[in-house]
Amino acid sequence: MSQVTLPQGSAPQQPPAGGFALAIDAMGGDHAPESVLDGLELAAERHPKARFLLVGDEARLGALLARRPKAARVCAIRHAPESIPGDMKPTAALRVRNSSMRIAIDAVAAGEAAGVVSAGNTGALMALGKIVVKALPEVDRPALAAIGPSARGDVVLLDLGANIVCDPRNLVEFAVMGDAFARAVLGLTKPSIGLLNVGSEELKGDDRVRQAAEMLRETVLAPNFHGFVEGHDITAGTVDVVVTDGFTGNVALKTGEGAFKLVGTLLKQVFTSSLAAKLGYLLARPALDRLREWMDPRRYNGAVLIGLNGVVVKSHGGTDALGFAHAVDVAMDMVNHRFNDRIREVLATLPPRGKPAVAAAAEPGVNAR
Repeated sequence: MSQVTLPQGSAPQQPPAGGFALAIDAMGGDHAPESVLDGLELAAERHPKARFLLVGDEARLGALLARRPKAARVCAIRHAPESIPGDMKPTAALRVRNSSMRIAIDAVAAGEAAGVVSAGNTGALMALGKIVVKALPEVDRPALAAIGPSARGDVVLLDLGANIVCDPRNLVEFAVMGDAFARAVLGLTKPSIGLLNVGSEELKGDDRVRQAAEMLRETVLAPNFHGFVEGHDITAGTVDVVVTDGFTGNVALKTGEGAFKLVGTLLKQVFTSSLAAKLGYLLARPALDRLREWMDPRRYNGAVLIGLNGVVVKSHGGTDALGFAHAVDVAMDMVNHRFNDRIREVLATLPPRGKPAVAAAAEPGVNAR
């Protein structure tokens, strides 16, 4: 197992009474189950009081846990005879009821676990989450959210592809869920929120985005609503939460990932272009190491399907132990901070879908957390 240090957090370690904090799909991912258990060995250091339900091939997992004592202390194994391949269609995955992913998600739906983490098939996880765990009654459409780097720290971006077409009310609900996510995972008390648009001026954009902005200004989130933001504002850190539809959000995500890879490629070319450049690299190496750590995609591993009756976190399929441990961290932060309670609290102040927005006074404590 790679020798890496898991960042320390301040979240209380409180697993659900009488159940498991998280169900873990041990067989999902490119390097499962070894990378999953290596990640849990790291996560157990930060969450020693939590209990994890490890779902997969019982014989194989038992042998692997025997060599990972920290993970063994916090895990219980539930056998699953099948796993979902990465190329299986979501509709087919729904029919595989004995898969490790399905059994882990069933544990959340049954209330045995507060959430699930899987590095398996993304489409299958989203489909199972929506159909088995189901959306919160107050939420029209769950959204896919993740954290990325910015010049001011971390930024939350949603939706990243769960909903290609959205109406104004969907965007408002995404803002509510993004606010709760930033509070639970980033520890922000008053996260600022922006709607992604083609310009920051109020007249820019289509009717859908402008109507969403008007609705947000009449909610309890109004004091923290920044207004419209542009693409460059995401990495500038202009706001803490960037809200958009799934089509635009997915394009922005993939563009950002490509830009980071390009920077890495260009830096490598520059510092290997000549002897002088190689000497310059030796001088600049401490700073470049800090930059590499800051841009490390493992720090941002863990996309979340939010708006469900439980926590559903998707780890990147090719991640290593540190990356999977970060996905577990994200899920545990949401469980410990009662993420869904915040969503219910704010959505309850909105007018029913289809009715005009009416200015709502902030209830005591809504903006004080």
